[in-house]
Amino acid sequence: MELAPIVLFVYNRPWHTQQTVETLQKNELSDRSDLFIYSDAPKDEQSEEAVQKVRKYIHTIDGFKTVTIRIGEKNLGLADSIIDGVSKVVNKYGRVIVLEDDLVTSPYFLRFMNDALNKYANNDNIASISGFIEPIVGLPENFFLEKGSSWGWATWEKTWNSFEKDANRLLFEINRSKKKKQFDLDGTFSFYSMLLNQIDGKIDSWAIRWYASNFINKKLHLMPGKSLVRNIGHDGSGTHCVKNSYYDMVLSLDHQVNLVTIDIVENTHAREMIISFYKKKRSKTNSFKTQFRRLRKLFW
Repeated sequence: MELAPIVLFVYNRPWHTQQTVETLQKNELSDRSDLFIYSDAPKDEQSEEAVQKVRKYIHTIDGFKTVTIRIGEKNLGLADSIIDGVSKVVNKYGRVIVLEDDLVTSPYFLRFMNDALNKYANNDNIASISGFIEPIVGLPENFFLEKGSSWGWATWEKTWNSFEKDANRLLFEINRSKKKKQFDLDGTFSFYSMLLNQIDGKIDSWAIRWYASNFINKKLHLMPGKSLVRNIGHDGSGTHCVKNSYYDMVLSLDHQVNLVTIDIVENTHAREMIISFYKKKRSKTNSFKTQFRRLRKLFW
């Protein structure tokens, strides 16, 4: 099997980084995989100490075929760091597996990523392989969606090089296609607003532009039926991950997602299950906001 290099992006979270690396080391293909670690420079004096702790730790990492560390001399921010690092590695090796410093993985994460990268290497209709899926019971073993995930994923050079970085162009194409509702998962998730915020400079997200690029190009993402990745950054420490428990799950350590042969079309039943998940999430959020407003009227 041809194994894809792993690219890990780290910054100023020593504990999260260590959890990410330790679970990755337990993957069955880790000792045969090349690991590239990109460490962004601190953006201010307050970040300096934590960044240095992370850098000290990553120089102790072993358990992989090779470990290559790239130390940034100036702060790029998460979006530019990922765009730069993924581009350099994927253009050299033709494929890549991508992780950030708050993602713990199942021991079968690398197996699923590499099996799928090899199986679908010559199919131009597939954008990426996702390791994360929402905590929903009853999904198929694996399936295709228009929406992928940026929490543990893999892709090929040909797809990455079709990534459109200009959010204004992406917005224009989505408006021209008149598929805003479809882009927003039938109105259950505000991806369109995220794209507007990217244009207005309120956020700096590579992920919303990656999703929009593939949506416009009508490319699909392969998803596992059970998540092989858990995000531990919802403790308020992440750049875009606010503190919440919506995605809390117990990561299965003994479930290997089998790569079954399926039609390369979006699984509409799985899509509806995910839409239902976000509808319930929105309902709970709106209910909390309503209760808070009522209490505020009573006490203030």
